[in-house]
Amino acid sequence: MRRRDLITLLAGTVVAWPCAVRAQQRSAMPVIGFLGSTSAEHYAIRLETFRQGLKEAGYVEGQNVAIEFRWANGRYERLPELAAELVQRQVAVIASGGGTATALAAKSATSTIPIVFASAIDPVKAGLVASLSRPGGNMTGVTNQDVEVGPKRLELLHELLPGATSIAVLVNPANPTLAEQFMNGVEPAAHTLGMTLHVVQAATESDLDTAFATVVQLRADALVISPDIFFGSQNGQLAVLALRHALPAVYLDRPFAAAGGLVSYGASESEYFRLLGVQVGRILNGENPADLPVQQATKIELIINLKTAKALGLTVPQSLLARADEVIE
Repeated sequence: MRRRDLITLLAGTVVAWPCAVRAQQRSAMPVIGFLGSTSAEHYAIRLETFRQGLKEAGYVEGQNVAIEFRWANGRYERLPELAAELVQRQVAVIASGGGTATALAAKSATSTIPIVFASAIDPVKAGLVASLSRPGGNMTGVTNQDVEVGPKRLELLHELLPGATSIAVLVNPANPTLAEQFMNGVEPAAHTLGMTLHVVQAATESDLDTAFATVVQLRADALVISPDIFFGSQNGQLAVLALRHALPAVYLDRPFAAAGGLVSYGASESEYFRLLGVQVGRILNGENPADLPVQQATKIELIINLKTAKALGLTVPQSLLARADEVIE
């Protein structure tokens, strides 16, 4: 073979190689990297609805898409490492399903792989996207109103306990952005209702007993739990501690009320994570995250545990019961 022919053949091989790789990538099953801040057990219902959203977009796990999970098990400091693992795995898209902390960890890990986040706070203020309508960059996602309806939780406590003036607020110091935005929302409402707020912190399961002991020392009339994924993973323990200390408490999701918490008021987790799945599916279908508007879950649910109310010696106003989406007896 002549030297010129050999060079031409080699050049053709070099040109053909990237084409072959791209064709191989297109034919391979895409992989979603799912980054969660707690555990698979805590996400069971959320993952069910996430898969439902994927199905609506045309994807079924194990058939035409695979999902690789990384769980921080409540250790927020592990999120950057777990996000880096998904980037190294070269997943097609990262589903950041653990709030703002996981979204920020994913953002720090990659500027090229598309990221779809689920966040309870304003993603523009958090620095995740440029705007809700045109996110820009490699991120888009879903928000809910769990921070926005924080003042409403105080109003619910005011209806249940008209004389309550001292309210403890449980926040997670490991998630400072969320804690700050939540407090910024509830403080003006507390002033209007004549309430004094006392911030109590817990970042680990072992912190919870200490936090509740502090609430008792403060002689707080009631407790508001901020919308944090870690607290969601501790629904049962939070409900038990609140009842043990005869403390009326309100949190954001149904599992809290179902476990014995007095009231839950917040976004429907089913709608929230279904939309996350839809958004991920749209990315897999070729849409650009920079141009894909951030969606908002708008369904809000009020759940009242009447059995707990009776145990606390509270009479729930009929007007409040009539507004409830569910009353647990």
